[in-house]
Amino acid sequence: MVSEMSENKEFANLYRLRQSTDRCPRCGKGPMVMDTAGGELFCSNCGYVVKEKIEELGPEWRAFSKEEKESRSRAGVPSSLAMHDMGLATMIGVEDRDASGKALPASMKATIERLRTWDGRSQVHEPIDRNLRQAFSELDRLADKLSVSDAVIEKAAYIYRKALEKGLVRGRSISALIAAALYAACRETETPRTLKDVAQVSNVKKKDIARCYRLLLRELDLKMPVVDPIKCVSRIASKAGLSEKTKRRAIEILRKAAETRTSAGKDPMGLAAAALYVACVLEGENKTQKDVAEAAGVTEVTIRNRYKGLKAALNL
Repeated sequence: MVSEMSENKEFANLYRLRQSTDRCPRCGKGPMVMDTAGGELFCSNCGYVVKEKIEELGPEWRAFSKEEKESRSRAGVPSSLAMHDMGLATMIGVEDRDASGKALPASMKATIERLRTWDGRSQVHEPIDRNLRQAFSELDRLADKLSVSDAVIEKAAYIYRKALEKGLVRGRSISALIAAALYAACRETETPRTLKDVAQVSNVKKKDIARCYRLLLRELDLKMPVVDPIKCVSRIASKAGLSEKTKRRAIEILRKAAETRTSAGKDPMGLAAAALYVACVLEGENKTQKDVAEAAGVTEVTIRNRYKGLKAALNL
């Protein structure tokens, strides 16, 4: 309530400012124009800025329909698939006050407290809700450790909901299935996260996640794009401490390899690591195969084999 009153006061002050400056204080003409994107109030005649850095007091997200544009109230966070109730659940506040800010009478406080208790208990009454709450709690933890974007989290939540609808979760580990859904979302959005990375942060065996991943592909008919090894270069170069020049040279090598079909059927992480090692040799950067292999999470044998293939195909 206090925040709403402060927002209304800000709007009133801004309205009075605009009314008092219908004419420009510099040229004496007008009218004054409000730039909502830049937060400036300026003269349309001479361009003099009367006030700058005006706070945006509307919603934090965009409005597309006419009804949404007319509504300037803040109504909480947007709905999300990564919440067990999609962010649409009701919640009775802890303050014993009505809509106008007045304190509730003593006779009504006990009733509201009882309603508040039952409201909290009814949020996760169904087994599906309990399952989703546990799964998405694990998803938040995994996403935080893997540093993936909100789009990947939403995609993983969508895949898990589809698996739950088909009954694939019954008899299987929730942790393994949500980890497999997250890995599938990373593959579908071409986010460079390997199965080994997901297994390390999820405390689930790599074999179990791979089994659940194959189940999701088969039952949900998911089509995964081929991973581009160029997207793995930045990650490996950052871990190995390589220069920007070496990274650009490795990207050039990978593009030439894609043109000559040398990269077909190869592990993208191993191919990117081999291209970085070739770039290190060409640029004179002092890095061993072991350094690059540890940064990429592959073996030295893989880098040697891919290195020989790139060297022979590209005549390096």
